[in-house]
Amino acid sequence: MSCKQIVIRSEAELDIKDAYEWYECQRKGLGEGFLLCIEQALSRISRNPEIYSLVHKNVRRVLIHRFPFSVFFVESTENISVLAVLHARRDPKAWKGRVVQ
Repeated sequence: MSCKQIVIRSEAELDIKDAYEWYECQRKGLGEGFLLCIEQALSRISRNPEIYSLVHKNVRRVLIHRFPFSVFFVESTENISVLAVLHARRDPKAWKGRVVQ
C-alpha cells in the first residue's frame, strides 16, 4: 500500500499555527502535543484516506485525538489536500468556502 503525499494549504497552515499558539499559551508543551496529534492524523490520512466520512461533496473529515479539532481534506489522483484544521465548535461554513469546485 502506497501513501499519498499530503499538501497543507496555506489557510490550513494558519489554522494549525493559531491552534498551536493558543494551546501553548494555555500550558507549555500542550501546543507540541497538538502538533503531534495533527501529524498522527495526517499520517493516517495519507495511508488510507477513503476510510474517513464524506462531509460535503468530495471533502472528508478526520477527528483529532485528545483535541476538539477536525482535519478537512480532499483526495485527488496525485495527492491529498488539507483544506482546514478547525475546532469542532467552529461554523462549518468556515471551511466550505475553501472548497475548490
